[in-house]
Amino acid sequence: MSVNSSRFDSAIGWSARPDAWVSRGIRFLFSALAVILFCGPLLVIFSGAFDHNPDPTKLSVIPENPSLINFQVAAENKIWHYLMNSLIIAGGALLLQLSVSVFAAYALARKKFRGQAIALLVILATMMLPEEVIAIPLSLVIGDLPLVHVSLKGTLLGVILPLGAWGFSIFVMTEFMKEIPNELEEAAKVDGAGELRLFAQIILPLCKPALGVIAVFGFNMIWEQYLLPLIVAADPSDYTLTVALLALRSDDMVGTGIVLAGALLALVPSLVVYLSLQKSFLRGITTGAIKG
Repeated sequence: MSVNSSRFDSAIGWSARPDAWVSRGIRFLFSALAVILFCGPLLVIFSGAFDHNPDPTKLSVIPENPSLINFQVAAENKIWHYLMNSLIIAGGALLLQLSVSVFAAYALARKKFRGQAIALLVILATMMLPEEVIAIPLSLVIGDLPLVHVSLKGTLLGVILPLGAWGFSIFVMTEFMKEIPNELEEAAKVDGAGELRLFAQIILPLCKPALGVIAVFGFNMIWEQYLLPLIVAADPSDYTLTVALLALRSDDMVGTGIVLAGALLALVPSLVVYLSLQKSFLRGITTGAIKG
């Protein structure tokens, strides 16, 4: 089977015409510009983190004096402690968020009950509220939990619990579960599968692409939190890495390289999560696009 080379060239954007070098040059320039815009800041962060540069106003793409001194000074400023706080919060909140999203979506997508549409509407409405609007009420609730009257100020649990439910994750899982054929559920019930077995062995395995999507988005949402950890913190030692970076940036005694070293550490977990869940994430996005 022969392949038409001209069609192939057209499909990838190349052309066999004599003046094709003009269009190629334009595409190359736009591609290079996109790479610079997106990768430039990352290169500056990487270079500044490993560059022992006493001049805070001078940044370069390639380290002029490579050194680990920025990480050593950052460690003296408890950067590893802040990173550990962030990892504990992100891990606990993401696990809770995934659990809540899966069970809530199962009820909204596979069950019928009165007020179902209203419940989903209320969940979606929470996505429209800015953090600044709920900051004061949330601070009061964290300081004195209703019924139990326990204060979560200065605890990691005070940050984890409010992040345990996110309307976006519930909505994505609900819409994905609605697409699962009812015949699979009916066949499992005929075979004697109970509710828990049906959920664990039939519904949940089919939702792996959607789980990858909400895991990536959920982790980034949790990792980027700034206002909530600041509200809950009772002492600077309770800060997450995101809050600590701004505190370090405002300290005149701390250089730019130290802040960039902390920023580089803050980038690593997000990259690890995305690369680990890349296949499920892309499959979930593609599945949603095809179904849409």
